[in-house]
Amino acid sequence: QVQLVESGGGSVQSGGTLRLSCAASGYTYYMAWFRQAPGKDREGVAAITRDTITTYADSVKGRFTISKVHANNTLYLQMNSLQPEDAGMYYCATAHPLTDVSRPLAGDQYMYWGQGTQVTVSS
Repeated sequence: QVQLVESGGGSVQSGGTLRLSCAASGYTYYMAWFRQAPGKDREGVAAITRDTITTYADSVKGRFTISKVHANNTLYLQMNSLQPEDAGMYYCATAHPLTDVSRPLAGDQYMYWGQGTQVTVSS
């Protein structure tokens, strides 16, 4: 059983930065960040393997960075140049392994989810 606890959300102005954290207990391999805005489908934002191979959604490439510190089993998402369209509830998730490695940002592949942390971006 894996438990995930997110933190670091908040309210920023457009162009601002936030760093999300996800503390994991238990073994993790693939980890990812997802987000969901009110009235919209959940969206995969970024994923990372245990070997630190990363995948990003096109909408966040060049602005967001996913990373993981194995020593404390914590996942991070550095978010720069935030825009109003980045607002939503952000969730971390983990899977081991993915059933389809060609779709690392597909939520249906992830078994364990955190409770989420809210990100608000004002224009």
